[in-house]
Amino acid sequence: MAYMNLKNIDVSYDKKNHILKNLNLEVEEGEFVSLLGPSGCGKTTTLRVIAGFIEPKAGKFLIDEADMTHVSVNKRNFGLVFQSYALFPHLSVYENIAFGLKLRKIKKLIIKSKVENILTVCGLTDLANRFPNQLSGGQRQRVALARALVIEPKLLLLDEPLSNLDAKLRINMRMEIKRIQKQLGITTLFVTHDQEECFSISDKVAVMNKGVIEQYDTPENIYQKPKTEFVARFIGFENFINLKRSGEQSFIADNQNIFYSDGFSDKEECLGTIRPDDIHIANGEQTENTIDGIIGVRTFLGKGYQYQVETKLGKFLVNLSTDILMNEADKIKLFFPRNKLVLIDKSEIE
Repeated sequence: MAYMNLKNIDVSYDKKNHILKNLNLEVEEGEFVSLLGPSGCGKTTTLRVIAGFIEPKAGKFLIDEADMTHVSVNKRNFGLVFQSYALFPHLSVYENIAFGLKLRKIKKLIIKSKVENILTVCGLTDLANRFPNQLSGGQRQRVALARALVIEPKLLLLDEPLSNLDAKLRINMRMEIKRIQKQLGITTLFVTHDQEECFSISDKVAVMNKGVIEQYDTPENIYQKPKTEFVARFIGFENFINLKRSGEQSFIADNQNIFYSDGFSDKEECLGTIRPDDIHIANGEQTENTIDGIIGVRTFLGKGYQYQVETKLGKFLVNLSTDILMNEADKIKLFFPRNKLVLIDKSEIE
């Protein structure tokens, strides 16, 4: 059995406001798992169920096979880091980090040893005697992380901890969080709406939509092989084709154009999707997975151009390098490589 289990979790405020719907999630010991999705999808509610701030209407929450569903917050021994650093302004860095250990009535010598160790791990040794108002945003966030880690929690829960930082500092801090998490081997759940942020540091990602997990997989598989329309749109796929099965790996669009995909779908009807970078201009030898189009709006992206191409299947966004310059109203033939055309299920879009 996995180290952490959410089993058939339901959370609702009334019959109409169903926040989590029969939600299931398994996390292995030492994994870094992100809950990803737009505002209102249920990711923070899921974290609050795990933390003990919300008691589910149904379902169970297990840690190492122990039922924690009805255990109070203060007895769960979880580390919590939120958007607001929630540091005590009148306490030094050292004292802020030691606070949780003092509450647990740990002996002074052990507190000193644990705090000094986590100060080193988090790169805070030189700042131990400073106060929160003397620290940068990134330094305060590291203090909040150290305070959560020093109690040696069973789980580390991070609720959008980087959202108050500027872009460059966010990148540095997410790598610091990953380094510390791997060094300590602590099981971690990270809530974010930023796909780049979670893909860069997660072992697995749960993409949530309206209280359910639509896909739970590695960042690489989610990026390359989304399973549903919602997941595909959320992670940046912008081109979609309605398809009907015509063979094992062939599908018909618009009752005329045949498309082939290396992917598999057991549905008679599905969607084909492809990223703008993966559509090419067909050469004379490419005859399958092609469609005629007319260039519409052209946008400069720096490393290349993005074109909106009108076809009888609708508009497609196509990214091409600066080596190729197309003009409005130019006629072209688009080529959709079969290994880049992903087959997905339709889903209810947020």
